[in-house]
Amino acid sequence: MNRKQLTLVIVLGVVLGALGFYIKSRDTTSWKSTGGGLGQKLLGDFDVNTVAHIAIKQATNELNLVKKDDLWRVKERHEYPANFEEIQGFLRKAWELKTVQSMPIGPSQLPRLELVAPGQGDKSGTLVELKDKDGKVIKSMVLGKKHMRGGGDDSSPFGGGGGYPDGRYVLVASNPGTVGLISEAWSNIEPKPESWLNKDFFKCEKIKSVALTWTNAWTLTRETEGGEMKLADAKPNEQIDTTKTSSIGNAFSWPSFDDVAAPDAKPDDLGLDKPLTAKIETFEGFTYDFKIGNKPIGENYYLSLAVNADIPKERTPGKDEKPEDKEKLDKEFKEKNDKLKEKLDKEKALEKWTYKVSKWTVDPVLKDRPQLMKEEKKEEKTDDKKSDDLGPVKDDDERDDDFLKPDNK
Repeated sequence: MNRKQLTLVIVLGVVLGALGFYIKSRDTTSWKSTGGGLGQKLLGDFDVNTVAHIAIKQATNELNLVKKDDLWRVKERHEYPANFEEIQGFLRKAWELKTVQSMPIGPSQLPRLELVAPGQGDKSGTLVELKDKDGKVIKSMVLGKKHMRGGGDDSSPFGGGGGYPDGRYVLVASNPGTVGLISEAWSNIEPKPESWLNKDFFKCEKIKSVALTWTNAWTLTRETEGGEMKLADAKPNEQIDTTKTSSIGNAFSWPSFDDVAAPDAKPDDLGLDKPLTAKIETFEGFTYDFKIGNKPIGENYYLSLAVNADIPKERTPGKDEKPEDKEKLDKEFKEKNDKLKEKLDKEKALEKWTYKVSKWTVDPVLKDRPQLMKEEKKEEKTDDKKSDDLGPVKDDDERDDDFLKPDNK
């Protein structure tokens, strides 16, 4: 290889390296930053601790998250507690989020970026207002079209399609002539009340017995944690199928709910005018009394509960307990009791509401008594006519002789 060829190879290597670096940089970040405002806070400086009301409007829908008695609540769900982590995460991002691209824009271009305020056209965006405790607007913005990555020309805010959202165009009220592009899609910022509810729920742990009052009532119980569930009042001809009852032993171990009913909802509209009733007792002394709707509403049932617990106040020392072990055991007893009391207080707060739960949540206990039993195997009947059609039945010796005879055909 001569000097000229070597130089050409080196130059080509540098070019390819630069191209590779460019492609990698483009994959690492999808932003092409232009215009002023780059790197500045989207909403500027404000005291996030003064925000006591978040209003979200989209088309004709509206959601209000209101802080009341130091607890965030969903106004459209009768002030049911809201998901604090979700709200806190949004406010933190709103406070710290910076603009990665900005551009001047005229009123005629707002619909193309879906930055028209709700109620002012078909191409409207999502209006988000942060207010103080007196209802005064602290910051306001319209969330518009999402910036898509990997589905077209990312350089144009008006083109491209497909791919996945990795940002969003935003119009801040304090700067109406400039559109900002942020690195957050905020897909969850929608006026859907059920999505903002605090979904912390009760949990039945270490189940001892389950009883259902239905057309044919039944009670299943077990002597030890994890033991086999047995029918408490089994009749001589009843044999339960353990494969069918195993799920009952874990009923409501990880329940969840989709929504809450209005406090003034009519019981017959929820199937709770003549409810199914279930009772679950645990080895930790908790008792749960459930009322379950007698009919499904779509793919869901409505459910309400009452919970009580018999938590021992004092520890009974062991027969051969050593004095040096007392302090340790007392401490463990107190820690366990404190957790049980915290669990009881948390679950007692759920009693005032009626919950919309999925069918699979209540299915384990919605079994009629016959459904718990083993199925009887049907005996096959012998058709005597078949032997007549085949001629006289031969004894074993005759069959063996026939088998040993050579085939003369």
